[in-house]
Amino acid sequence: MNYRDFLQKIIYNVIDPFIDLMIKLGLTPNAITATGFIGNLFAMFLFIEAAQTTGGSDLAFQYIGWGGTVILFAGLFDMMDGRLARRGNMSSTFGALWDSTLDRYSELVTLFGICLIFLKGGDEWFTMGVITFAAMVGSIMVSYVRARAEGLQIECKVGLMQRPERVVVTAVAAIVTAFTANLWWLAGGMILIAVLANITAFWRIAHCYKELRGK
Repeated sequence: MNYRDFLQKIIYNVIDPFIDLMIKLGLTPNAITATGFIGNLFAMFLFIEAAQTTGGSDLAFQYIGWGGTVILFAGLFDMMDGRLARRGNMSSTFGALWDSTLDRYSELVTLFGICLIFLKGGDEWFTMGVITFAAMVGSIMVSYVRARAEGLQIECKVGLMQRPERVVVTAVAAIVTAFTANLWWLAGGMILIAVLANITAFWRIAHCYKELRGK
């Protein structure tokens, strides 16, 4: 059992009582997915507010910290929708499409908000805005390569920076930035995602190449 499966098992033990309650209340996985997306939209709004607030002010860092907290909270909904679908026997082909689509939107809107923070931070942070854009590209390509691989009947889950890791890195970097009032923590998180997400995308391409040669 790898570390992701181990952590997932622990989290499922914690959230299963809430999942059972959702089933009793008649909540659907698609509604939970939409709720998580709305949470990420709110996080984007907080990051935009931080970008528009006078640079270096305590209020700007508070917005960033709350944005990271909301991302973590929304991430729980991202995990609960799939668990609810399986546990409540509500899995559907459209549900899988809906979940994947809103996951991509969620990542793009939150990273877009962070990108604005750097672009509005003055010339010294412009490069970090570009790097955050690279993180956006890498995040989308990791998921895209997997989707294309699965369309070719290739299992493709290799790599270091999958969606759960990206969510945690983004959220933790934002929260630590707020506590330290130091934007370099957020910058470090974006650099980490930009590098490892794009490496993961090409790692998956190499994996698919080997699989297809084997066939």
